Formats: sequence, structure tokens, C-alpha cells
Amino acid sequence: METMIENVRARLKDKKRIVVKIGSSSLQHPETGDLDYIRMEVLIRELCDLRNQGKDVVLVSSGAIAAGRKAVHIRDINQEHGENHIAVKQACAAIGQARLMMTYQKIFAEYNQVTAQILMTKNTIVDNLNRYNAHNTFSELLKMGVIPIVNENDTIATYEIEIGDNDTLSAVVAALIGADLLILLSDIDGLYTDDPRKNAQARFIETVEHIDDDLMRMGKESTGSSVGTGGMNTKLIAARIATSVGADMVIADSEDIRIIHRIMDGRNLGTLFCADRNEKFDLIDFIADYNQ
Repeated sequence: METMIENVRARLKDKKRIVVKIGSSSLQHPETGDLDYIRMEVLIRELCDLRNQGKDVVLVSSGAIAAGRKAVHIRDINQEHGENHIAVKQACAAIGQARLMMTYQKIFAEYNQVTAQILMTKNTIVDNLNRYNAHNTFSELLKMGVIPIVNENDTIATYEIEIGDNDTLSAVVAALIGADLLILLSDIDGLYTDDPRKNAQARFIETVEHIDDDLMRMGKESTGSSVGTGGMNTKLIAARIATSVGADMVIADSEDIRIIHRIMDGRNLGTLFCADRNEKFDLIDFIADYNQ
């Protein structure tokens, strides 16, 4: 059994197209909410090194609303703006997305790496023409050696057209571009049999070969972060999407961003969900019906 797991991990070295997702809480100082430039720089260095190995790389990054909220000195949108909270959230997203991309582009440029911004909603996938155009855009950018930076288009997204969390969005991107590996950087080091913050008896799960209904029920709606939107439930949904379209997925702790290259080296870190292609899985129907 140990040898099989080692073999599964070792094959991660050969992955050619990788999507990395990082959440809001991993990009900020918890004390102030300001961007953590050291962590961002380490993230960017890791991604650029993967790109320098000839691999295709896509980054799915949260943090726009939080960055915008910080810029205009709003602590709690719901409390401070009541019924107008959606418009304020969308305004903060518009402010924050520009600031986030400016920071990313500045640091990526230090490593001579070109980036691009792609903002998506549920309609990007469900609408045939939108999906076709998005696929073509990703394909051309990756051919050019560009690293696309993806986020949900929170400025225009409403309940009807939002995906709602970047765990799911990153799996959708992986499916759209035919990625063979998705890495979810999280505030927890992987999947447990129960919430380890509440249950000391919770056991860590190193490898998941098949996702069944029992496993999906283990998903918790809670998260250790007050900033992000995705708990373990959204990560398991992401795993179901990614593995069904033939990609491996790893949930790993973002405490040390350098875990990316360690995972790529085949080290036994985080929880690995093995690709388990399902020819009956229909991404478009899944996303059309998806509700966080």
C-alpha cells in the first residue's frame, strides 16, 4: 500500500498543466487585513519556477473584496451597510481587484513573467459561446507562456450567476483547460475524518482514491477563516469536479507556500485525491445546478 501511494505521489512530478488556488486568508496579515507581501512573493516565485520548468500554470486567487474593503476602511460590509451590502461588496471588489492585480503584476514582473487577468461567473461555463471563448483565451495565453490569474467577477456577479467560492471555481478552470493537477492551498493541511479543531480524535486522510457519497457528507460548512468563503464542503465539491474530469487534486496547508514545490517533488504532503475520470460527469449541468 505504501509503495502504491509513493508511486501516485511520484507521478505529480510529471504534471504538465497545473492550477493553484489560494484563498483570501492566505494572502493577508490576520492582525490588519493588509496584504502579506512576503507570502505573495513566495507564491509568485514558486509559480514562476514551475513555469520555468516548461509547465503551464494558472493561479486562482481570492482577495479582491477584502483588499477593496481595506482600501476604503470598511470593517464589516454587512454590519455597516445593511440592505445596501451587495452594492458595497461589488464596489469593494472593483477597487480590490485592481489593487490585487497591480500587486501581482509588479512582483511577477520581477521574475520576468507576464500575467493576465480573467474574471469569470457561472455564465462563463454554462453559456456555450462564453465557454468557447474562455477556453480559447486560456489556450492562447498558455501558449504564450503567460500565467493567467483568475477570480470570480464579483463586481457583476449576483446570486443567480455567481459560483460563490474559488475552490469550486478553480476546479471549473481545471476542467475547462484540461489541467492534470489542481492544488488547493488552504488554512488546513488536508482532509480529516472530522473537524480537527473541534475533535481531537479526527484522523488525517492522506489519499482518496474514490469520492463517494459518504465522503461528501464529511464536508463541513465551517472554515477556520473569517475572510474566505470556502469550507471543507467546497473543497470536496472541487475534488469531485477535478477527479471526474481526470485531474489529481491536493489540499495542502498554505502556512508555508513553498509546499507547492514539495508537492510537485512527490513528497507526501496534504491530501491527494486521485484522478477518477467519469465519462458520465457533465461539467455544464453540474455548474448550472450548483448552489453553494
